[in-house]
Amino acid sequence: MYVGRFVVIAPDRAAYRVSSRSFPNRRIVAREGGTTLTVGPTDDAPETDNPYISYNCVRQVDGAAVVGNGSHVDPITEKLSIGYPARDALAESLLALDYEKDDYDTPRIAGVLGADGESYVGTVRKDALLVEQVDEPTLVATYEEDSPTPFDLGSEDAAGIASEVYDHEFEHAVCAASVVRTDDGFETAFEN
Repeated sequence: MYVGRFVVIAPDRAAYRVSSRSFPNRRIVAREGGTTLTVGPTDDAPETDNPYISYNCVRQVDGAAVVGNGSHVDPITEKLSIGYPARDALAESLLALDYEKDDYDTPRIAGVLGADGESYVGTVRKDALLVEQVDEPTLVATYEEDSPTPFDLGSEDAAGIASEVYDHEFEHAVCAASVVRTDDGFETAFEN
């Protein structure tokens, strides 16, 4: 089954996978000492002016981490940095940016591992804004699985989670990223 891009958010860990039929020539790179993971085109990717191809998919700020499928990751992170509660930063940013205005009305999906220990998953679709607190691994995808649903996430370390979601049975995997809360902050990993 093709569900497009998806996030999995749990209280202490999160993952994001790029799945694509149209733009498979992408990869994730670490920036800012690994606190930011960015999706971008590979060296052999055809040129495009599509604004949805490159974006930060994982960012950390002030004891919180944000995971998502587009440019909305940055304003969520910025709102957290000025003191917004995780739920409000997620809801307000998704609502403000709305779903992607492409041929498929692609939903924006994201999650926050909050500094206060509360984690949230959210999506904004053409017909709804959904933001839910999670107490177990929860998935939301851009297609087919576009409402938060429980997800069996077996791995607990960042590298294992990135591999697990990359290898998941959903079709057209391109790359995956993960972030895990540790005693010292966060650990990130990615698989291209």
